[in-house]
Amino acid sequence: MNFKFSLKNLRISLTESYKKLEGNLGVLFGTCLTAMIIMAFTAFAVFGLNVKGPEKVLVPNLIGKSLEDAILEMQVKQLNARISLRYSDTPGDEGTVLAQNPAAESIVKGYSNVDLVVSRGVIVNQLDDYVGMNYEELKLKIQALFAGQSKALIVIDTPKYIPDSSAAGTILEQDPPAGTSISEPVNVSLVVSRGPNYENTKVPDLKGQSVNDLLQTITRSKLVFDITSHRAKSDETPGTVTDQMATDAEYLPNYSRLTVEMAMPDGQYNGNVYGIFKAELNEYPYPVPMRIDAAPTDGDSFTLVSFYHPGGNVTLPYAVPKGTVLTLYVADKVAARKTAN
Repeated sequence: MNFKFSLKNLRISLTESYKKLEGNLGVLFGTCLTAMIIMAFTAFAVFGLNVKGPEKVLVPNLIGKSLEDAILEMQVKQLNARISLRYSDTPGDEGTVLAQNPAAESIVKGYSNVDLVVSRGVIVNQLDDYVGMNYEELKLKIQALFAGQSKALIVIDTPKYIPDSSAAGTILEQDPPAGTSISEPVNVSLVVSRGPNYENTKVPDLKGQSVNDLLQTITRSKLVFDITSHRAKSDETPGTVTDQMATDAEYLPNYSRLTVEMAMPDGQYNGNVYGIFKAELNEYPYPVPMRIDAAPTDGDSFTLVSFYHPGGNVTLPYAVPKGTVLTLYVADKVAARKTAN
């Protein structure tokens, strides 16, 4: 009897508890939701504190310091180095910081990268042996060696030229000598051969020569011909030499200038255009190889004449088809161009 009563009381108690729980369900849900929001906010706050960026630091001035000292100073500032090398203009500064980015006193985050340009030393530290080299080739070599540098460590002075059996332009002597250490920019003095110009050339008789005859003479001769022209008169053959400079000497020193006058036709003659190719070049200390190439509108290009010339005023006759492009080369470099019309 008592047992039945106890079960009945238990069922009543559970029923009442369920009804109370059901009545407070909204409050319980709200409490759980609030607790979850607080936990999530706390988690995000802890995560944010853990991933917070490093403190900002002041970039030090590293230019002029050795790479070792610069890296040590950057480690103290919690900065990372990214290194590139380049040649320097100053002897003895190998391993020195030449430039940096960001600049000194910039404010960056810790563990940021700083780009350092470090000297790998000068390009050369002693003079080579230039004796036997060609002077023009040496000048190009020095220019290429120090291209992009603010100053050249080797400066070639204007050379002294002397007659010599060596080919023109050959370096005979240098001062300072080969092997001299370079601790600062050094000026180099050279003695250069003018070539075997102790010979004389016999003065040719040019009167009556045609354009082609004169071009062949120019190719063979060691004289320089200053050619002028006039319109051919009725008693003159167009395209021929009518006069040349008078001289009592049978021989002239090599590359002396000889004035030549030609009679040129008015307009085309025998299918060609006649004229004088003229160019004004620099004066050279010795004769250099030159040539004129002709490129007709129809047909292949060809060399009209090749010769040696000391520069200055250059004049050469031509007789080519109309529209032919004439190009003057000095040591294989284009110096002047003209179209024959």
